[in-house]
Amino acid sequence: MDKRYSCYCGLYCENCAIKTKVFPAARVLYDEMKNAGFDDVVNSIPGGDGFWSFLKDIAENWICVSCREGSGNPGCKVRTCAQGRGVEMCALCDNYPCELINNFDGGYPTLKENNALLRDQGWDAWAKLQDDILKQQGR
Repeated sequence: MDKRYSCYCGLYCENCAIKTKVFPAARVLYDEMKNAGFDDVVNSIPGGDGFWSFLKDIAENWICVSCREGSGNPGCKVRTCAQGRGVEMCALCDNYPCELINNFDGGYPTLKENNALLRDQGWDAWAKLQDDILKQQGR
């Protein structure tokens, strides 16, 4: 487990569906469309230029790191709060759980459980869980 990919909220970016599924799919789509000659017809399709430059950028240049390393939403209230309080992760904050994290974790069904593990058993247990999830996904 690479600690750089641990987010303040308790997510682990190496297990993110965007990183593990969307980016690779974008690369495949871009390569397929390029091989099919989309470069030659992109200008004749309304909005094609914007789509093509967006897809090309994701396929060729996208490097996603964690919010801790500069990716993610720069206005994330969870990140701003954790940085302001000087905590590595929300689960390690004296005020955890708070309204911010309670509002955030609804979209992530295992986040509370993962954060409880970090809080109760520490980084090593949390890191092992993240590595186990990576292995389950075949990575």
